Amino acid sequence: MKNIIIFGLGDNSELAHYYFNNDSEHKVVAFTVDKEFQDKEEFCGLPVIAFEELSSKYSQEDNVLFIAIGYGSMNKNRENAYEKAKGQGWGFANYISSRATVLTDSIGENNFILEDNTIQPFVSIGNNNVIWSGNHIGHHGTIGNNNFITSQVTISGRVDIKNNCFIGVNSSIRDHIKIEDFTLIGAHSWISKDTKPCEVYTAKQTPLFPKTSDRLKI
Repeated sequence: MKNIIIFGLGDNSELAHYYFNNDSEHKVVAFTVDKEFQDKEEFCGLPVIAFEELSSKYSQEDNVLFIAIGYGSMNKNRENAYEKAKGQGWGFANYISSRATVLTDSIGENNFILEDNTIQPFVSIGNNNVIWSGNHIGHHGTIGNNNFITSQVTISGRVDIKNNCFIGVNSSIRDHIKIEDFTLIGAHSWISKDTKPCEVYTAKQTPLFPKTSDRLKI
């Protein structure tokens, strides 16, 4: 089993370190970032290595990467880091929680799949996706590359999610829907028809009640 080097120094990187060390057979041995963003020598008790120097210090035969970057710029930041590392010959690990129900083997690389997800049979998942905790991914669905699915999202059967999409908390997608590249679906949204590339969907804000809480009898 190869060791893991985590790309990134943010909250997602700290979470990835926790999950890999506590719920996988992998061991995290270092962190890496582009040299221009390296502002520390150590993170989570492990060395931080400039990415430009990584191959000279850690062999690709013994180590793989995990890109732990969030959804910034519609996941392009994570995609760019992944493509750069892949172009240099690095391999990648998946984190798939032991507390997730995963009934498919069709999963690419550098995916972060957290606890309490249900992924039904015949689902296909590409590369470099984040599927946060507590989602339902329906049967025969497709998730492309570089997507971020937050929490408590319901994706019905045979939904086709393309690339670089963001799907917010408590959203629902009807069956047989296509979600095109760079679609942004805000929290609590209901999607019942195909989207077009780069569309943005938002749900209405809950209205403000006219009385303050100190005037209510509860």
